[in-house]
Amino acid sequence: MNTLKTLCCGLALSGLCPGALALNPIVQTSYSPDPAPMVHNGTLYVYAGDDIPGYDFYYMTKWRVFSTTDMVNWTNHGVPISLESFSWARDRGWAAQCVERDGKFYWYMCAQSDKNDMSIGVAVADNPAGPFKDALGKPLIQNGSWSNIDPTVLVDDDGEAYLYWGNGGLYGVKLNKDMISYSGKIDTVPLTVETFGGSRANRRQGVENKDMFIEGPWLYKRNNKYYMMFAGMGRGGETLSYSMSDSPTGPWKYQGKIMENQKTNSFTNHGGIVDYKGQSYLFYHTGLLPGGGSYGRASCVEAFTFNPDGTIPALSISKEGPKPIGTLNPYKRVEGETMAWSEKCSVTQNDKVGVYVNQVRKGGYIKVANVAFGDKTPAFFSASLAAGLDGGILEIRLDSIKGQKVAAIELSRTGGWDQFQLFKAPVEGKVTGTHDVFLTFMDKNISSGRELFNLDWWQFN
Repeated sequence: MNTLKTLCCGLALSGLCPGALALNPIVQTSYSPDPAPMVHNGTLYVYAGDDIPGYDFYYMTKWRVFSTTDMVNWTNHGVPISLESFSWARDRGWAAQCVERDGKFYWYMCAQSDKNDMSIGVAVADNPAGPFKDALGKPLIQNGSWSNIDPTVLVDDDGEAYLYWGNGGLYGVKLNKDMISYSGKIDTVPLTVETFGGSRANRRQGVENKDMFIEGPWLYKRNNKYYMMFAGMGRGGETLSYSMSDSPTGPWKYQGKIMENQKTNSFTNHGGIVDYKGQSYLFYHTGLLPGGGSYGRASCVEAFTFNPDGTIPALSISKEGPKPIGTLNPYKRVEGETMAWSEKCSVTQNDKVGVYVNQVRKGGYIKVANVAFGDKTPAFFSASLAAGLDGGILEIRLDSIKGQKVAAIELSRTGGWDQFQLFKAPVEGKVTGTHDVFLTFMDKNISSGRELFNLDWWQFN
């Protein structure tokens, strides 16, 4: 059993204070491989896949969006695109990346096509969280190859846009301004020891590699330097490695490995780099959620600082993740699916309600970090809840699941699992300053293990 899994299970079974519980992976209600970060209007969004548990291959049929403004609380925006969104897609949707241009959001994905190859498509939306729709009704890149996976896109400062992708080889095109077409031929990027540490071809020919470009390119720019991060080859699994260039089209010079030999419980890794509120962050995935592994991967993030010469330091995975860079306001509506950590609950959506928390079970909780109450105690706590059976009790505690109880709502049937009603409870005791808030799930019948209730949103008043 891996360390994170041991920690989660131990705390759940013992009832000990989880106030210092790990914040990596950043999502616990589903698997979320291949995280692709993007910043828009002061919010950091992460676009991720959705590994389906129980399969012995990389099987995904949809993609999800998450967002944060403080790097510790993440809001789940649900599933804005899936394989069904693309008439030409038939199976295995893999890594994707979203970028903004001229007020539109372009989400580049890959999937097995109706031509029985891997192809790259693009969806478009007016909002970073969607809804998205297929922009072309056909693939953007389709040529019979199984290497057309893991697209990465950069819109440069001069307005030019570049698309790269590849498995075993690295390929690229220059996108037109419409972002859904390209000019010129597809370029094949040279993979040598000098450019990307090596290649599969080198290994077959007996040439000694320093590394090996496998897949998962990520194009990033900083201080007029271009970085191409990629999944390389390490002992027992993929690394995160990178090359640099003075141009978005190369030539590239191999720099080394950013992350290797980490106990990620996953053979693959897939990374993204982003700058947000004056700090650089590396996103990656591990198989460290309970039940996870190489086919059940989850998004993680680490803060880091570039070396003075612009190179990237070697990084290790952590349970804690980055420090908070902001607070959460409890006097505005907080979506139930905004979480720093959670246990024994899930997230779903429908056309009537949108995204909400479901599968709530006794002994579970949602932790929301760094909640700023100010210097005056609120009068009451309210929440939008629904129950199709006998309901349960939602207790609000500070700083741990056994911490100060400040409110409790007991609810019975509301008429259905999507029949939400507003419940209110008076706040008990003094509640000021900044705290972690725990929404804990209790059952009126201590012996029951059934689903208790659904949560849409909450707020202090």
